[in-house]
Amino acid sequence: MFRIFDLSLLLNGFPIQKAKKELREILALSEQEHDIFIENKKQEIVTFHLENNSFYQELVGIKTFKNWNDLPILNKKNLQKPLLERFSKGYSSKNSYINKTSGSSGEPFVFAKDKYSHALTWASNIYRFSWYGIDFNTSFQARFYGIPLDFLGNKKERVKDFLSNRYRFSIFDLSDRALEVMLKEFEKKKFDYINGYTSSIVLFAKFLEKKNIILSVICPTLKVCIVTSEMLFEEDKILLEKQFGIPIVNEYGASELDLIAFQNTEQQWQVNAETLFVEIIDENDQTVPYGVSGRIVITSLFNKAHPFIRYDIGDIGILDEKSTLQKPILKKLLGRTNDFAVLPSGKKTPGLTFYYITKSIIEDDGNVKEFVIKQTKLDLFEIEYVSEKELNLEQINKIKQAIDLYLEPDLKFKFTRKRTLDRSNRGKLKQFKSLL
Repeated sequence: MFRIFDLSLLLNGFPIQKAKKELREILALSEQEHDIFIENKKQEIVTFHLENNSFYQELVGIKTFKNWNDLPILNKKNLQKPLLERFSKGYSSKNSYINKTSGSSGEPFVFAKDKYSHALTWASNIYRFSWYGIDFNTSFQARFYGIPLDFLGNKKERVKDFLSNRYRFSIFDLSDRALEVMLKEFEKKKFDYINGYTSSIVLFAKFLEKKNIILSVICPTLKVCIVTSEMLFEEDKILLEKQFGIPIVNEYGASELDLIAFQNTEQQWQVNAETLFVEIIDENDQTVPYGVSGRIVITSLFNKAHPFIRYDIGDIGILDEKSTLQKPILKKLLGRTNDFAVLPSGKKTPGLTFYYITKSIIEDDGNVKEFVIKQTKLDLFEIEYVSEKELNLEQINKIKQAIDLYLEPDLKFKFTRKRTLDRSNRGKLKQFKSLL
């Protein structure tokens, strides 16, 4: 069978067959063998970059290391310098995969991956998607993502869509009229799966709910929906399952790394322990036990073009107590480190707290489609929302009462109804943002 996706990777210099073979070998290791594999790869990647990468040599300050925990935490600010200064010896833009982060953390940067490392990323993705009967070479994807609007960028992305057997829905227009057009495509096309940004897919599900339509009825070829890049709330997952009539899978990844965690068929958020080493650390940069929350720090075990060693991705999470080195389980993803609100009393609270409180109240009647919360002053929060009609005084008072109860009294709120919400240039919706 002609395997166009694998072939497109090979033609772009990514040795996918070799990567698939190595991934199979890693997956076949026993638990004890896998522990040894992880320790060896950690030692190997650090030694390589200490010998071949001047940027990492300068960051660490030594030529050899003995203790893993003595290695510095690499953060996004460290990486905001020209890529040319961060390449390892023998690597350049000519023989590496180059991309840039979305900037959702507020600290975007350009990064590099050597071509074999990037091939392993694809091998890992292919393996995990196969848990749900998805084959990138043959399965047809309904893609809810942003797309470059400039001519060349747009055409390049469309070619990639063709080679990847996917149909892209532009998420920059999510009006009812645009959602109606999307629905027509599901009636005409035999999609195998949905993949894309959580908020856009949830909005489509709300549209279906309003029309009393189950998506799998009009598109019976659908097998699974995989959401990514934004937080998936439990009530939204229930809505998606109801309106799509298929399993909903939550993935967690980063463009500069790999697919970090992917919900397995046992409903566990299984961490990628084949190409990554994931740690949870405290405010003193020390590893915490399983079950304790902390900053998520990730090491890319294969990327030789550019170091991502003990890299602070900017998220807070918890690894389950049942985790092992071979099968770590992400128990909870609590949000980004910069998604915390500081209140007048000095209390620090995750921005998602506001989201949970307001979400439960203003979505009661299905009027509000989307909303975001911004902290503009210590005691002032702006809530921007898209709805069919203005929030009434009773709804606003309920929100204020809930916030007094769960957070603290005397916080001020400004409600602004908008036609659309501001998204990143890639189409992501940031649900809470502190402007302090």
